[in-house]
Amino acid sequence: MYDHIGLRVKSLEASVRFYESALRALGHVVASRDEAGAGIGPAGAPALWLHARAESPSGGAHIAFRASSRTAVDTFHRDGLKAGGRDNGRPGVRADYAPTYYAAFLLDPDGNNVEAVCLS
Repeated sequence: MYDHIGLRVKSLEASVRFYESALRALGHVVASRDEAGAGIGPAGAPALWLHARAESPSGGAHIAFRASSRTAVDTFHRDGLKAGGRDNGRPGVRADYAPTYYAAFLLDPDGNNVEAVCLS
């Protein structure tokens, strides 16, 4: 449905560390990087773009990434916490969304809500 997403980040280093660690279990890598920003996604196909901005970004975006397994959701949450993310919902079934909606939520270094979800 979308081609790419761009987020303004206060610290490119902190944000790259967080997204690289949290999204590794979902098959995403840093596919492009320079002093002004970084592109993250499947190898050779970055779709999440982080743009360094000196002013404080607003945060508040919600981005959900599809995970291939519940284990990948668990790993996303664990590794994202280790890389500076803040817990915003531990891994588990969200029956109010759907009977098999298994997800975890983290706040990135700029306060954006980042989710990994497995629908099976």
